[in-house]
Amino acid sequence: MVEGAEVVAHGRQRRCSDGAVTTNVVGGGILSRLGALRASHRGEHAVGQGNAVPTGKPKRPVTAGWTTERWLAVTAAAALSLLLALMLFGGWILARSTAINTRLIDHSTPALIAAVRLESALVDQETGIRGYGVTGQDSFLAPYREGLRQQEKAMADLRTATGGDRATERDLAEVVRSAGQWQDRIARPVVAAADPKAAAAERAVEGKALFDSVRSAASAQQERLAADRAGARADLQEARTLRNWSFSAMALAILALTASVFVGLRRGVTDHLDRLSGHVRTVAAGEFGHPVAGTGPADLRLLAADVESMRARLADELAHRDVARANLAAQAEELRRSNAELEQFAYVASHDLQEPLRKVASFCQLLERRYAENLDERARQYIAFAVDGATRMQSLISDLLDFSRVGRLATEHQSVDLDEKFERTLTSLSLAVEESDAVVTHDPLPVLEGEPGQLGMLFQNLLTNAFKFRSPDRAPVVHLGCRPVDDGWEFAVTDNGIGIEAEFADRVFVVFQRLHTREQYAGNGIGLALCKKIVEYHGGTIAVDPAHSPGTRIVFTLRKAPPRVLLPRPLDAERGQAGALTR
Repeated sequence: MVEGAEVVAHGRQRRCSDGAVTTNVVGGGILSRLGALRASHRGEHAVGQGNAVPTGKPKRPVTAGWTTERWLAVTAAAALSLLLALMLFGGWILARSTAINTRLIDHSTPALIAAVRLESALVDQETGIRGYGVTGQDSFLAPYREGLRQQEKAMADLRTATGGDRATERDLAEVVRSAGQWQDRIARPVVAAADPKAAAAERAVEGKALFDSVRSAASAQQERLAADRAGARADLQEARTLRNWSFSAMALAILALTASVFVGLRRGVTDHLDRLSGHVRTVAAGEFGHPVAGTGPADLRLLAADVESMRARLADELAHRDVARANLAAQAEELRRSNAELEQFAYVASHDLQEPLRKVASFCQLLERRYAENLDERARQYIAFAVDGATRMQSLISDLLDFSRVGRLATEHQSVDLDEKFERTLTSLSLAVEESDAVVTHDPLPVLEGEPGQLGMLFQNLLTNAFKFRSPDRAPVVHLGCRPVDDGWEFAVTDNGIGIEAEFADRVFVVFQRLHTREQYAGNGIGLALCKKIVEYHGGTIAVDPAHSPGTRIVFTLRKAPPRVLLPRPLDAERGQAGALTR
């Protein structure tokens, strides 16, 4: 009997014209990251939903030109080169400014100060000699002697500050020469004379002329040093101005470079990538007939070609999928029609086939009662055979109908209290319990989702089997155990009956399979097959525990929320026609 079908399009493989195997996965989408598109072209093709447009396989173009990596490398190299040049230029400007500043602080200014101190020392000497020549007192020689000491110190400082500059050395030599002449011809003779007043008066005119030469040489030296310091200041100001303008220009150049790189990357890479992403999103939305054109660098064009090739393959696969879907729809319609016919047959079997059997049994029993005095033992035996055959045929038809209805007549699952359901089932079997003196116990049972009628039928068949296949030398003891598992509950029906051999553990769940003759144990061989069908319909499993002895242990599982199975229902009109034909 065909009861339902669930078709899941997990995927299929198809040999393309070029010999490559492509994989079609239904229900996916275009890969979210463009970097994976090339990999998907080599073997992972995701199929979205939409109208398929069959197209031919595009040829992979041979792209020429620079790739994005090369463009980025060249741009980075140019930017780094420009930045390095700007850094070198800025370093040169800073070094020049530092050198000029050092020249001004460590040379020009100290040299000018030393020259002024040198002139002051010479003036002090001239003042001391003049006073000594006028008064003849030794106290007036103190400035002269101090001036000599200051002269030596100032000359040493001047030589240190100038660092051997030739022009400064010439000026210093001229000052020293003029001062030496004045000292040799005026100062020392006046100091050594017995009558300093007469010696000073005698050399007054010459002394003035010689010291004027000293003053002139010192002034020339100071003017030269002042001019040098002014030049250093001008150079420093010029260097500062150049530095400020250069750094401003460098900042603008860096900003312009950054903007150029940003704009260049956007126009050369990002815009093309956005355009390609737009094409991909369009295809992902289901427009598989939308062509994917590549622009920009070579690798982006190559990537676009890969996407276009994948799009064409997807379109081709979807075209084949539409054909398969049409075939599936036709098969589903055929299945619906077949199930409707089966429902008609079940309706006929439940009414028209059982009614004649009931009449046969009834009239045979009536015949036996009315003509009992005229029937011999063999006639009564024949009538008993006829009644038993009709009764067993009715029972078999009823069991077959129960077996066929499981999973075929879809009903809404509801919350089922298994404790209450088991007690009701046990109550309905109270006569069998009393006849066999059975002891039935159970663990606390849960509440789960399912079909109450089928779960009651499951308990009834398992208990009936335990009572039926009991050991002849002891009363049956049956226990229903229960424990939680990962996604549901595990149940175990344990009895102390005759047991099931390990080699028959699977066979007992096959319909019409019996391990004993009808004379030994009555039945139709459908009970455990019906249990298996009910358990599997509720998403569980059932099996015989071969390790249990003595007796039998049947273990089955039920999920907390069984899967929803949507099956085609028979048409009411067809059911009505079936009923009309049987009247």
